[in-house]
Amino acid sequence: MGSFIRKVRKRKRCLGEVQVLRHDEYEGLELSAKVELIRSLIPLGLMHVQMLLEEEVEALAGRRYARAGGTAGTRHGSNPGTVMLDGQKVPIRVPRVRSEQAEIPLRSYPALHGTGEADEALLRRVLYGISCRNYETAARAIPGAIGLSSSTVSRSFVTASAAKLKEFQERDLSGESYVALFLDGKSFADALLVIALGVTADGRKRFLGFVETDTENDRVLAPFLRTLVERGLDFSQGLLVVIDGGKGLRSAVRSVFQKKALVQRCMWHKRENVVSHLAKSEQASWRGRLQHAYDRPTYAEAKAALTTLHGELEDRNQSAAASLAEGLEETLTLHRLGVYALLGRSFKTTNCIESANALVEERCAKVDAWKTSNQRHRWLATALLDIEPRLRRVKGHRHLPALITALRRALNIKEQLNQVEEAA
Repeated sequence: MGSFIRKVRKRKRCLGEVQVLRHDEYEGLELSAKVELIRSLIPLGLMHVQMLLEEEVEALAGRRYARAGGTAGTRHGSNPGTVMLDGQKVPIRVPRVRSEQAEIPLRSYPALHGTGEADEALLRRVLYGISCRNYETAARAIPGAIGLSSSTVSRSFVTASAAKLKEFQERDLSGESYVALFLDGKSFADALLVIALGVTADGRKRFLGFVETDTENDRVLAPFLRTLVERGLDFSQGLLVVIDGGKGLRSAVRSVFQKKALVQRCMWHKRENVVSHLAKSEQASWRGRLQHAYDRPTYAEAKAALTTLHGELEDRNQSAAASLAEGLEETLTLHRLGVYALLGRSFKTTNCIESANALVEERCAKVDAWKTSNQRHRWLATALLDIEPRLRRVKGHRHLPALITALRRALNIKEQLNQVEEAA
């Protein structure tokens, strides 16, 4: 039998539809939009720069070699100049136009030359891992481009990141309805910056702010949370606050949000704290048993399973038993609200903010030395603003209305009980 050979066609990977810009659409764009388009097309950039300048010269002085008359000025040679293309200066000849009294400046040249502000491409390259001293080598080569020195790149990045920090610190938080708040620290050498990540009612994640502190203590964190409230963070309808269990964080949440917030302690941190008291040979087994107990769907089942494990630990290791008992109720907040089965994956741990911290680390790990507080703040704000649009909505976001309803019900019951106690 002859062999049968099947011809397999190579599959094409489609990266999306190409958007074609018609000439009439291009002509209708504002000058600033044309400049952005020109800067993004390096091979054609210089040609379009010259075309844009020549069009303006023709509008002022008429076509070359045409008879004078009815024009604002006349051609008067050219001067050396530069334009910014893809983060690098490129030399060009800039045509001149004069009237009878004085030189007429070309309106399009200052925009193409650059305003002195740092280029967005430069900012992203430094943030994504190209050091200032290697920028000239690593940047995309443009024949004839004037290379940027490391000091120039460094100064430009400082300027751009300072603007990002200002933007981040002044963002208005009143435009969104928040249902949950994650709080966790990110280390920068010997400094700790505590980051607040909010979850909106439709499941989107948004960085709300950060504060620098030596440890997670109430004296620093409570004023920080108050600034978030002053900027518009609304918690009047209830808020679920997810923390790792630090006493300073817990005290700050209680001080600022008072009776309008419920705390969900991270189950992962609680589990690891408990097993750390046990011998290494026992840790894997107990880790699995604790996780199995926490994964029970209802509060009654989970509490009963954990109570049984606590009894066993009392005989085996009292320190581990005390660790499990400390703050146990706050690790079961989602169970008490009746939403663990729906939203446990997203809110039972601090993984949401820890995964964001990992993305921050990718962008900031290349820094050899953190010299000043301002440097840490600028880098962190720039990284957070870059990461935020890439964050996905929380898993189970369609069930967030159930969490909102459960929070309101629980907080109303809590308020009624407090009123009864005060009356008694």
